[in-house]
Amino acid sequence: MTTATAPTAVSEKGTGDLRRPARPGTGAGRPGFAWAAPAAVFFALFALVPLLLVVVLSFTRWNGLGSPEFAGLENWSKLLDDPVMVKSLWLSLVLTVLGVLVQTPISILLGVWAAGHQRNRAVLSAIYFVPLLLSITAVSVLWRAVLDPNFGVPSQATWLFGDGNLFGVQAGALGVLVFVSTWQFTPLHTLLYQGAARAVPQVLYQAAQIDGAGRYRQFFHITLPQLRNTVVTSTILMVVGGLTTFDTVLILTQGGPGTDTTNSAFYMYQKAFKSFDFGMASAIALILVLVAGLVSLAMVRLSGYDRMRSTMEGV
Repeated sequence: MTTATAPTAVSEKGTGDLRRPARPGTGAGRPGFAWAAPAAVFFALFALVPLLLVVVLSFTRWNGLGSPEFAGLENWSKLLDDPVMVKSLWLSLVLTVLGVLVQTPISILLGVWAAGHQRNRAVLSAIYFVPLLLSITAVSVLWRAVLDPNFGVPSQATWLFGDGNLFGVQAGALGVLVFVSTWQFTPLHTLLYQGAARAVPQVLYQAAQIDGAGRYRQFFHITLPQLRNTVVTSTILMVVGGLTTFDTVLILTQGGPGTDTTNSAFYMYQKAFKSFDFGMASAIALILVLVAGLVSLAMVRLSGYDRMRSTMEGV
């Protein structure tokens, strides 16, 4: 006859021992600083040190040759009285806001669609993501040729584009910049929303179907709220990218007509590599860093993104 053995009681002291954190050297627990040291050194060399050098240059006069001369607040006072600088900041904000307003709804809709199981979804998604693989320069050159007022599509469709010179007026030039940026970078944000939409628990949709909710109600009452944190992340990327847009402006409009599309990043380039005023260009660069940083921090705080602790989307 087999005798059952009573389970051994676990004392409170024993329980406490089981919950005690692992001692150093056991291989368990949080990784030490040594794991982050390579990334920290890389970040310091290629981000912090150049930023400090830009801060120093913003208080100097330097044309790229010889030694910089200390100028105090001369560059900053000039910027405050420079109408082109004020206009460039305004244009940077306009391009950023237009980019967010256009790209966000398109990205959300395409991302949610790409997260489904429709027929030929994978093939269509692969084709749609092709612009993301191209460089900004290649995309800008492509659309500059396509929209050329003399030999491009607008010259053959005057009934739609008027005289065909989209780059001759401010509204047309800004529209081209927004369109080209949307065409290239919407796939990136679509990819973010696709991953987030796939992480939404299916039990929420099943419960909604039982309650009689259709697709539209499920989208607005389940999908969108669950994508809140991804919306914040995507918007911050759009804001930082919009404020620092340079390549498309340089190739497509070159800041024209006149200074109607001269944003702050392009104005910085003009000051540095055309006027050879690296002190002024450094001051413009610092203003861009401050504006982008403050806007990003404000969005994080106002959206409550900084208080999110769970790694699950929407929790």
